[in-house]
Amino acid sequence: MGIIKKQGIQNTIVTYLGILIGFVSLLVVQPFLLSKEEIGLIRILFSFSALVASVIPLGITSITVRYFPVFRNREQGNYGFLGFILLFPLAGAVLIYFILNIFRQEIIGHYIEHSKLFTEYFDYILPFSIILGFVTVLNTYCFSLFKTIIPSLLNDICVRLGTIVIIYLYFIQWIDLQQLVLCYVGIYALQLLMLGSYLFVIDTPRLNMDREYIRKQNVPQMLRFGFLLSFAGLASLGLKYLDSIMIGQYMPIEYVGIYSIVAFIPTVIEAPLSSLDRIAYTKLSNALTHNLQNEIKEIYFKSARYLFLIGGAIFLTINVNIADLLSFLPAGFEKGIHVVLIISIGTLINMAGGANSSLIFNSKFYKLGGLLVMLMAAMAFGLNVLLIPIFGLEGAALSTAISVTFYTVSRYLIIYKGFNLQPYDKVMLKILLLIVFGMILNYLLPHTQSAILNILYRSAIILGLYLAGTYYFRIAPEFHKYIPGLRKQ
Repeated sequence: MGIIKKQGIQNTIVTYLGILIGFVSLLVVQPFLLSKEEIGLIRILFSFSALVASVIPLGITSITVRYFPVFRNREQGNYGFLGFILLFPLAGAVLIYFILNIFRQEIIGHYIEHSKLFTEYFDYILPFSIILGFVTVLNTYCFSLFKTIIPSLLNDICVRLGTIVIIYLYFIQWIDLQQLVLCYVGIYALQLLMLGSYLFVIDTPRLNMDREYIRKQNVPQMLRFGFLLSFAGLASLGLKYLDSIMIGQYMPIEYVGIYSIVAFIPTVIEAPLSSLDRIAYTKLSNALTHNLQNEIKEIYFKSARYLFLIGGAIFLTINVNIADLLSFLPAGFEKGIHVVLIISIGTLINMAGGANSSLIFNSKFYKLGGLLVMLMAAMAFGLNVLLIPIFGLEGAALSTAISVTFYTVSRYLIIYKGFNLQPYDKVMLKILLLIVFGMILNYLLPHTQSAILNILYRSAIILGLYLAGTYYFRIAPEFHKYIPGLRKQ
């Protein structure tokens, strides 16, 4: 757990710093410096490109995490494994080139009525998706080397700072809208260049493959594994970006802008999960390979408990103050207040699952896990088609929350049946009761005329009681270790 704790803490710091910058970008910079249509354009371009980019690696990211330990040999340049994995996004880029060109007019036809601005910049999707695809592959390679901080720093901080800069340049009219989009894509291209340079600093990779060594590693089995999980990865990202893409199809593009701002807020809840997964995935892969049952149980149980506990605190902070937070934004964004609550609930349920996804996809149940992801994405697509025309933005949020809940419950059942592991005990129930108590108290506390005062006093009371309950019920043993020391000081 040492590596997980150390890098998990470091990644959490970077992730939350990135979220803080993201908050400034999405809740301060973009709403006041861009129109809702321009925000919608940026979001739908990124969402569409990220979805396409998930196809480009052709499953090599999953292969890298699962099989890189077999190739790890610094003296031998990891047997040219980097050169081997780069062949996949190259092939994927060619495939995407033909797909986008064949279906270009049909895709544009779906957006021409409500999101004409997006269709004018559709041609940026190909280069943008290729860049994002290669970034994903190099990030995964870095994570397999247990070098997660710099990739996280580039992705969570540098890219977001760069985005703020170019939006400001657009606002003061140093660049026009086309140049803004070009610079936006260019930021990710710079990230790719820096990642590639970083790899040669931390490792001694060879681009020329050791064909004989690779041939001995049962390549057909590796490819089958990667092929299945490539569909699972596509489905997983589809759930993440599908709502924005489909809102642009059924509603005017400015609603994509509103949704992208308010739907970002609940992502703070699952930031610890993202940080943990970057490390836990590779650690669980090693534990499963060597049948370290105690380590598997420890990672799964502790991740579920502490992620639910931390997620609950963030859930309360957001939803207790959401009306006051949205009051600082320009008119129109208050339409997304229910979106925040709905997505927050789905996100909190996902947090309560701990590192269940990492455990499943590193085990013999990865095929079932991949099937579930695809089923979840299909469910989300169907629910979006059904609910967006009826409920609008709330329909998109409901589609996401329902699909995530289904997926989380299904993963729990797989692990319970396959590993006989069940992390939900009285402690988890106590955490749930603390969260419910906090939400009930939220509706009982009076509001003042000052949004800032509301945020300060309501957060202090509710979070103070949440922490007191955590201490009283002895939910976090580590918490009790530090309290006596603090008292002495």
